[in-house]
Amino acid sequence: TPSARPSRAATATAAPRPASGGAPLAGRIAPGTSYSGVATHYDAGDGDGACLYGPSPDRMTAAMNTTDYETSKACGAYVLVRAAGGASVTVRITNECPAPCAPGQLDLSREAFAELAGLSAGRIPVTWSLLSPATSDTVSVRYKTGSSSHWCGIQAIGHRNPLARLEVATGSGWQRLTRTEYNYFLSPDGTGCGGELRLTDIYGQRLTVDGLPVRPDAVQPTRVQFARH
Repeated sequence: TPSARPSRAATATAAPRPASGGAPLAGRIAPGTSYSGVATHYDAGDGDGACLYGPSPDRMTAAMNTTDYETSKACGAYVLVRAAGGASVTVRITNECPAPCAPGQLDLSREAFAELAGLSAGRIPVTWSLLSPATSDTVSVRYKTGSSSHWCGIQAIGHRNPLARLEVATGSGWQRLTRTEYNYFLSPDGTGCGGELRLTDIYGQRLTVDGLPVRPDAVQPTRVQFARH
């Protein structure tokens, strides 16, 4: 069950290094670029998907094609989608759309697609671009099922900008964890599990989160969020 408020251990501070105007850590999806493709729609159910964020009350979600999903780098990104007629909708990427979804394609929730066209249209041309939206939410952290001090998977939730890196503190500095296609960062030998974390977005801004207890499947809020761009 998610905590109602951040625990004392969940305090976090932004590193003094400010975010730059560019996005040096962006993958295929970069800010300031308009992408062309098609939009289709599917039954998104409770809003969960390959990113494993869990059920979402916000149905404005989408699945990103595998190429642009880029081993979950697209997870959590906010995207502004525009139809040829001028209608637009903002969606959050929570799922992956495998082949035959092509590069540039977005598979929108039915609710999101309906903001652009009637569902009977099925498939429409669109352009889309990355957003850094206004939000009052802060980042949360979740440890994967089965996590312990010997092995853990760590996920960041609710980040304003796409997440580029997650690192854990060690006795000699920071160790970067490998991101999986299901959107968890793994520490196979338990290094850093339950310790201090450092999150970096595609703009290079870093957030440092004090040690959080290893509580598998619990969403643990912090008090920080990446800056808006």
